[in-house]
Amino acid sequence: MDQLSETAVNAVADLAHKAGLTVTSVSAPSNAKGVPTSIPVLLDPKKGEANGLKQLFDAWRDTPERKSGTARVTTLDSFIALTKRHAVEHSAIFAVTDWKAPSLLSVIDYHHKNTDIEDEGVITGSTIGMPNNGKHRIHYQFPLSEEWQAWVKMDKQALNQQAFAEFIEDHIGELAAPHEDEVTFWQEKLGGKVAYPHELKLLSIGLKVHAETRVSNNVTLQSGEGELTWEETHRDHKGDKLVVPSLFILQLPPFFMGEPVRLPVRLRYRVREGSVTWIFQMYRPDVYVTEQVMRDMERAARETDLPAYQGTPEMQA
Repeated sequence: MDQLSETAVNAVADLAHKAGLTVTSVSAPSNAKGVPTSIPVLLDPKKGEANGLKQLFDAWRDTPERKSGTARVTTLDSFIALTKRHAVEHSAIFAVTDWKAPSLLSVIDYHHKNTDIEDEGVITGSTIGMPNNGKHRIHYQFPLSEEWQAWVKMDKQALNQQAFAEFIEDHIGELAAPHEDEVTFWQEKLGGKVAYPHELKLLSIGLKVHAETRVSNNVTLQSGEGELTWEETHRDHKGDKLVVPSLFILQLPPFFMGEPVRLPVRLRYRVREGSVTWIFQMYRPDVYVTEQVMRDMERAARETDLPAYQGTPEMQA
């Protein structure tokens, strides 16, 4: 018997016989897959019923039939270690490279792989691998840093003058002075002038002071910077007009306790009826996250000796 021991079935058969019932075996069709070759059933001639015996034994089960469930780990090292602990020949790793919610997933009981059929060294066909349940999994959600999430949340969002000034002030520590080669590279690639942190700090101070004042003039300078003039006494702390840079550099880690990256941010503003709306746009933040996910996927595949794929498995957990 594939599911129940012969001794157990015989014991049930003896009890059934005393009750006027019959225990017999029903064979599966020859082409049936994923089921036992035969199963024991309990026949009740009086009621004309045939019932399986499995549920009788399941009530007394002290271990599950198979491994299932999803373990959720918080570090890449734990993901690799736990995957190695459970991995079998047909296990596989999947990577979700969505830069806003990246993750790795091990499916321990993944479908069996196909087997090539060879004839004198020539592959003539393949045997389709057995399907599997895909219910035993290990999941690792990449922990994006709080700083990174804060910038991503506000990316491309229209901010009023007060909100923009306060955001820059709160995150001034994540601004970086551009390197000489960065200034040249990004100004040629994206246009405009790259700002230094102190310039943005002065800008935020000036904006907070004059948050309720209307803009009277808005021009674009040859350098690519913008220049805003406010009504009445709207000047920065030196009494000059406020100059708005078009680019600045961020330095922050995309992942919690990870290595920091440097990326440019475009700064734009719109003037309408005397009010200014501010928008900043991180330049290709997806690249920095996706590259790290790919590196970690390759490391996990290498250290577990399992195949890795970009995407998600076809079966539900």
